[in-house]
Amino acid sequence: MDQGPTTHKFVALMNKKVEPGRIMNAIGHLTAGLVNRATEEQRQAMRFQDYIDANGGVHPSISDDPFIILKADNSNKIRTVRNTCIQQGIPFTDFTHTMVEGTYLDQQNRTKETLEEQLEYFGIVLFGPIEVIRELTGKFSLWT
Repeated sequence: MDQGPTTHKFVALMNKKVEPGRIMNAIGHLTAGLVNRATEEQRQAMRFQDYIDANGGVHPSISDDPFIILKADNSNKIRTVRNTCIQQGIPFTDFTHTMVEGTYLDQQNRTKETLEEQLEYFGIVLFGPIEVIRELTGKFSLWT
């Protein structure tokens, strides 16, 4: 079913100093968290639908919206984007160094005991209107 042109996009902005395995893990957590936090209106804008192959096989719940992965030089660049998202009400999730190793309880406690300015951001995933997200992330280059 054609829903017309896309008007929104996802962007993952990831810290290029973090090793690739941790980046991939963070992107998974970030994207799942962002979809979980989305309002019904935002979920509709995410345009999830099933794709059907020529054999009738279903490839479920794929978004028609672009999902772009960009790289940031460091944690502070991600922190700046995060702060702008908070100020502008842009949906996001972020992932920090306190969210790895140990159990989820260890991770939650470590995060609770760490001041925000001491957090090392691994990444952030945003979702919103293409122009709004482009304005916020346009200066970053593609993850290659």
